[in-house]
Amino acid sequence: MTALVGILGLAFLIVILWDAFEAIILPRRVARRIRYTRLFYKYSWIPWSSAARRIRSSKRRETYLSFYGPLSMLFLLISWAVGLVISFGMLHWAAGSHFNPPRSGTGFGTDLYMSGTTFFTLGLGDVTPASRAARVLTVSESGMGFGFLAIVIGYFPALYQAFSRREIDVSLLDARAGSPPSATGLLRRYGQEQNLDALAQLLRDWEFWSAELLESHLSYPVLGYFRSQHTNQSWLAALTTILDACALVIVGSKGTVAWQARLTFAMARHAAVDLAQIYDASPVPPDPDRLPADDFAKLCNLGESGLPLCDIDREGHRLAHLRRMYEPYVNSLGNHFLVPLPSWIFKPGAVDNWQTTAWQRTPARFEPSETQETSGNEHSW
Repeated sequence: MTALVGILGLAFLIVILWDAFEAIILPRRVARRIRYTRLFYKYSWIPWSSAARRIRSSKRRETYLSFYGPLSMLFLLISWAVGLVISFGMLHWAAGSHFNPPRSGTGFGTDLYMSGTTFFTLGLGDVTPASRAARVLTVSESGMGFGFLAIVIGYFPALYQAFSRREIDVSLLDARAGSPPSATGLLRRYGQEQNLDALAQLLRDWEFWSAELLESHLSYPVLGYFRSQHTNQSWLAALTTILDACALVIVGSKGTVAWQARLTFAMARHAAVDLAQIYDASPVPPDPDRLPADDFAKLCNLGESGLPLCDIDREGHRLAHLRRMYEPYVNSLGNHFLVPLPSWIFKPGAVDNWQTTAWQRTPARFEPSETQETSGNEHSW
């Protein structure tokens, strides 16, 4: 019996340490499906998201969902620590529970107490090891507890730095594509200034953003559950908007901007596909269609904004082909994270986040330039 408990304790110890190594230290994707961390997030997110679906207010629901990322990370670390304490307690019990005071009047509870005070380096001294095996276990656990604390201290800054870098570009997209963002809003704002070079540079920046999104979220999947500051913003909506805009530019433009759109589309699509696999989100086409016939006809009006777009109706099959390459994946991610996907069409009269404050009901606006029309169908610039 003692040998079996010792083997189980050693097995639990190895499993927990390896899982923590893969989740915190290993900077690459782990393809193995049966992992404690993977199962932890899978089965804790199901009841959390189910409760969120019952909240009618979008703001309250978003606030509730925003708690999951930080709390799940804390509870994961706590579960690792508890598992390590129990594992060493089992090893102490299997080794004979040789402590001072003597074994008489003690039990497995004393083993757990000794393991806990050692792991958290309390050094109380009321229970001390009395054999060579107990001393080896005590020293090993003490060093492991100290190392665990050091790794956790270094883990949080790295995680929040990656989150901050992601959200900076999401916030920058507000003035460029609207709130919530849309592909046509992005192309109109750049096309009205006839600045295709700036549009190409923007797409290049988002190519790098997509690459960093992929690498950071593969290494730290918990980042996917961290929500943006505003309810109408999210990393998934930003990724989808860039994919939509790239698809339109690929179909309707030529030259440098079209070439950059292809590169950005490839990187952003790569991120969407791999992240859908990481979060076990099987691709499902959006229902209803994100671009119905009425909205599809409005895409032809993008030519009025100065972009050299071709006849979208004639090349509609190319756009449909590009959409099939990524929409099922971003839709599945949206269903998983409870994030609505952005619309293709910019909504007239929509107000950007930067234009409003808690003290000002009337949205702030730029004065229209002499060459810019201010019809009701345009945005508030």
